[in-house]
Amino acid sequence: MELKHNWLISLLACAGMWSINLPASAQALLPHTLEPDLENLEQQGLNLAQDAAQLVRFQQYDAALARAKVATQLAPDAYQPWFILGSLQARNENPEQAIAALKKARDRASKEADVLFTLGSAYFQKGNYTQAVKEIKAGLDLKPKSPEALFDLGNAYFKLSEYDRAIASYEKALNLEEGFWPAINNIGLIQYEQGNVEQALSKWRTAAEIADNATEPQLAIAVALYQQGKQSQALSLGKAALRSDSRYANLEFLEENLWGETLLSDTAEFFASPVMEATLSRLQISPPDSE
Repeated sequence: MELKHNWLISLLACAGMWSINLPASAQALLPHTLEPDLENLEQQGLNLAQDAAQLVRFQQYDAALARAKVATQLAPDAYQPWFILGSLQARNENPEQAIAALKKARDRASKEADVLFTLGSAYFQKGNYTQAVKEIKAGLDLKPKSPEALFDLGNAYFKLSEYDRAIASYEKALNLEEGFWPAINNIGLIQYEQGNVEQALSKWRTAAEIADNATEPQLAIAVALYQQGKQSQALSLGKAALRSDSRYANLEFLEENLWGETLLSDTAEFFASPVMEATLSRLQISPPDSE
């Protein structure tokens, strides 16, 4: 599983803790007659950036993006407009544009952990997992108790096939947030690839229990049981999982959510069974290629 909402968490945190007025000491030193137009433009830019962050709360992403772009032009030296712009570009799955904006935010606020976390997520989105690890770790040096960031770090290690480090990061996230089921789920994904099927099943069952039978662990359990020959139980779970969220019938979507080669191969075999083919047909989903 890959969490894709961290950019939103960061944006809402930015909106909630917004402080954009000039420091009192700077105001005292700056005469009102000194470049008032430039000062007003910067303040307008910061106000627009704040508006953009607030619009995210109402899921008005296009309007937020438009304001963020203008804000970076009016207040180019402040980190907030660049942070918001980069986060929105990441949300729109434009990693190149997201990284460019977030690097500007980092250059202006190198001690803002949320900026580094979001930049790391953008690098992950681009497929540069080594750089993702670097940025997320830098953020964790500043803000070590972030289960979401530790989870993202685990995912980056996962993609680099550094499984021990991935599991260690997931476990750190769980130490901070005991019921953080995506971390439990992903430990199961690693264990399955390592051939530890029973351990993986245990993790997925725990994740499903915590998350009220979320689709991903439920489907993973079904696939593992099918490979063990427990077809009746597997098919029942699999049908229920896909009815709850048909996106998981797409192998590419599963791969995006960090399902490994072994699990994907076993899933394709599971979907090719007559019962699951019929389920996919009823859901108007083409079964995956059997190649």
